Amino acid sequence: MNRICLPIVKSLCISLLAIASVAHAAEEKKVVKADAAKGEALYNTGDATRNITACIACHGAAGNSSIAENPTLAGQHGAYIHKQLVSFKSGERKNAIMAPIAKGMTEEDMQNLIAYLAKSKPTPGAAKNKDTVELGKKIFRGGIAEKNVPACAACHSANGAGMPAQFPRLAGQHQAYTTAQLMSFRADTRKNDQMNKIVKRMSDEEIQAVSDYVAGLK
Repeated sequence: MNRICLPIVKSLCISLLAIASVAHAAEEKKVVKADAAKGEALYNTGDATRNITACIACHGAAGNSSIAENPTLAGQHGAYIHKQLVSFKSGERKNAIMAPIAKGMTEEDMQNLIAYLAKSKPTPGAAKNKDTVELGKKIFRGGIAEKNVPACAACHSANGAGMPAQFPRLAGQHQAYTTAQLMSFRADTRKNDQMNKIVKRMSDEEIQAVSDYVAGLK
C-alpha cells in the first residue's frame, strides 16, 4: 500500500468507527423503561391479537395462584421470570400452554410484566402433610448425605427466598407445582444440569416431602 492510500484508509476507518458509535447510541435509546401499568394490563387482560392469554387466568390475582398446579409468581425474582419466559419462547423449556403465549410477547412485554409483579406480595402458604414435614425440613436444610443430595437451602436460602438472578424463590410455592417440576427434572423433561443430577438421587417420598415443606416457608 503506497503512502497516498494510507491517509485515505485511516480516514475511512475513523468514519466507520463514528458510524458504529452513532448506531450503538441509537440502539441504547431504543431501550424502553419498564412500565408496571402496562404490565398490569397485559397480566389482567392479555392481548388476543397476539394470542397472549391473560396471566391472571392461571396465575391468579397479582400473581397469587389459587390453582395448585400453576405456580405463584408474586415475590418471584424478575430475572428468573424473564429467563423462563425466554426459555418458553425459544422452545428450550417445553409447555404447551406457555410456549405460544411467550412467543407472542416482546422483550418490552416481559419487562413490563416483571415490573408489575415486582410490586405484588405473595400470599403465605402452608405445609399440609404433618407426617412428612420433618423429613422435608431435614432435606431442605441438610440434604441427604448418603445420597449426595445437597441442602436445598444452600442455593434457595434458609427461608426459601432464593437468590436474585441466580436461584428462584421457593417459599410459599404450591406443593403440587414444586413436586411436578422436581419430577420433570428427574425425568429430564425439564433441563437444568444441576437439578437433573440432584433429583435423580431422590425418591418420590423425598420429593413430595421437601415440596410440601417449602410451601410453608415464608
